[in-house]
Amino acid sequence: MQEYLRVGVISTTHGVRGEVKVYPTTDDPERFRELKKVILDTGKESKELAIASVKFSKNQVILKFKEYNSINEAEALKGMDLLISRADAVPLGENENYIGDLIDMSVVTDTGETLGTLTDVMKTGANDVYVVKTDQGEEILLPAIRDCILDVNVEERRMLVHVLEGLLDL
Repeated sequence: MQEYLRVGVISTTHGVRGEVKVYPTTDDPERFRELKKVILDTGKESKELAIASVKFSKNQVILKFKEYNSINEAEALKGMDLLISRADAVPLGENENYIGDLIDMSVVTDTGETLGTLTDVMKTGANDVYVVKTDQGEEILLPAIRDCILDVNVEERRMLVHVLEGLLDL
């Protein structure tokens, strides 16, 4: 399991006082109101940042960090991930998992056949769709519904699925 979970990506600066616009990668952008700190992933190191203020604009969150007070300082943050520790994450409900825990999980059918590796989770209006890459490099799309996803074992990094009729037909 991942120690840290991504909650957003800094897209650009906002104003001249060091605020940044963040594209949220969390199901609930309102959660930023409750956060006191985030971890900035620079690619080389991680740095804890204190959140001074939170605003919302269309589909983005505008954050002001105590550590950054000018547009010049904030400019360097573009494209960087914002993480939180698992302890600060929203508690999961029954049959829920963090997307980061699903990525690179082995996907096996209820008949014992290995389908491949889960590489992505697509968010759709009705339900999520799991993208599974086979050993042959093909992609299989599995709807994240109870009829199809039978068991998810995060500790064993294994997902048991039932392939619905017609799902693998071209």
